[in-house]
Amino acid sequence: MYRAERTRPTWKLRFGLLALLAAGLWLTSGWWTVSLARGLVCEATAEPSDAILIENLEPNYLLYERAGQLRRAGLAPRVLVPVFADPGTREANDVALGTAELIARLSRIGPIDLFPVRQAEPITATVARDVRDFLTREHIRSVIIVTRRFRSRRSVLVYEAILRGTGIAVHCQPVGGSRGVTNWTRSWHGIQEVAEQWLKLQYYRFSVLPFRTGAPFD
Repeated sequence: MYRAERTRPTWKLRFGLLALLAAGLWLTSGWWTVSLARGLVCEATAEPSDAILIENLEPNYLLYERAGQLRRAGLAPRVLVPVFADPGTREANDVALGTAELIARLSRIGPIDLFPVRQAEPITATVARDVRDFLTREHIRSVIIVTRRFRSRRSVLVYEAILRGTGIAVHCQPVGGSRGVTNWTRSWHGIQEVAEQWLKLQYYRFSVLPFRTGAPFD
């Protein structure tokens, strides 16, 4: 008669492996945290363009301020600001419109072109479609997208996919406050923002954008 022997890991071994993994992550955090954050940020380019587009999904004074700096530097004559429309209509929501006008006035950005966009999932892709239609109607051939730092990679991927075949060139200007690629782990809000944007980037990259077929995104 033979008796089979099975080796089962003890709780001490499991705990030791987890402790080793945690120590490795902690010791290498200075590398992987920066690498993770950099993967969310687009490459900043500031080529002369027909217009500056403020990605106004969440009104942010810093975006208007940066757009004003780009305009004063002579990089583009027009500043475009999409605002959400009332549900079921194509008319700009009064609150969204008033908020954009107030921030524009406070930032001293100068004249802005406001136009309504739909608020439907997936939000970034839906807004980009409406922006594409506006750019086409206005005969705009190049645009600088001013957007939040940690969502900028996703925004550029979406706009490049949706504008593919239109001949409209896309440039990117990421904007951030005190949280950067080297210090985002120092606050809970920084960790929350990076984690959220990383998950959304993967969702758009693998579930929304048509990279596999290469077909136009309509």
